[in-house]
Amino acid sequence: MRLNVGDPAPDFELLDADEQTVSLMQLRGKRVVLYFYPAALTPGCTTQACDFRDNLSVLRDAGAVVVGVSPDQPARLREFREEHGLPFTLLSDPEHRVLAAYGAWGEKKLYGKTVTGVIRSTVIIDDRGVVEQALYNVKATGHVAKLLRDLQLAG
Repeated sequence: MRLNVGDPAPDFELLDADEQTVSLMQLRGKRVVLYFYPAALTPGCTTQACDFRDNLSVLRDAGAVVVGVSPDQPARLREFREEHGLPFTLLSDPEHRVLAAYGAWGEKKLYGKTVTGVIRSTVIIDDRGVVEQALYNVKATGHVAKLLRDLQLAG
């Protein structure tokens, strides 16, 4: 089920790349850009992550923190972070619980076939834990620029 503007953001606890538990509650008081991607170290996901990395200062200046979520294990996330210098939190959701709670897990088209998997999505959560924006089926390329425009952080 997809989230809508005004919905409470589902709380979660997941392991990060360093196998430390991170919860949404720990981020309360900050605007959170929570993005869901299929797999670390793949071309599209790398493009998207590097785009967030390259625009992180703009998002931080606006009081936002970026958090990426994928089904990858923490060791794979660590490799992804180190290989591409990703200075934001990457979370592991191998059971797809958080992905499903945010509407980012389900049927999608892949090369003309219907498959079940991660639906590339971004959910903006305000400082009170309420969904400010929920974007589904986003593109890996150009998504961050569109996000910055939508958040009125870029021209």
